[in-house]
Amino acid sequence: MDAAGPWTGRRFTVTQRATLKTDRYLVTETAPDGSEGRVLAYAELRRFSLKEELTFFADASRSQVAFTVRERTLLDPGEGFDVVDADGKPIGAFRERFFTSLVRSTWVLEQPGAPDAVGRERNRFVAVLRRAWDWLPLDLVPFAWPYHFDFESEGKPVMTVDKKIGLRDRYLVEVTAPDLDLRLAVAQAVALDTFQGR
Repeated sequence: MDAAGPWTGRRFTVTQRATLKTDRYLVTETAPDGSEGRVLAYAELRRFSLKEELTFFADASRSQVAFTVRERTLLDPGEGFDVVDADGKPIGAFRERFFTSLVRSTWVLEQPGAPDAVGRERNRFVAVLRRAWDWLPLDLVPFAWPYHFDFESEGKPVMTVDKKIGLRDRYLVEVTAPDLDLRLAVAQAVALDTFQGR
């Protein structure tokens, strides 16, 4: 599976399906009317592991790895994550800017041969509200309000990630940069859900 193969659309829906031992995500194409189309990948993050690794599978049986997100180092999560294909070849990387993210989450998306893209939460008020929510003793109640990320490179839009309102985490990913690897875009979108603030 590669960006030139079945990954031909520019809009995707990422839906979280949490279980006790894993965080699972379903990646589907998104039609112009907003409806979900064919399934492109199944992602799984095992909980309670020392080093974070998020695997995207090409099939429902999770027997065929499409690509993987790997934490660079255990000692410093700020070092970021590498995205590699099924053969271990680099696709790109991303990292969260720690100090900037204390108030407004900011991520840097890196793809070989292309300038970095920087993604920020669109709404400052929602960003602050989301952090205040994290301080409340409401561990079992998710933050249901929608929030959005805009990624830009050299002043040009690269992609957007919009969290939809609801108790289940669901994101609409729209890629506007023609040269951005779609696997890297989807990996970053899932990271906004599962690696945020770590």
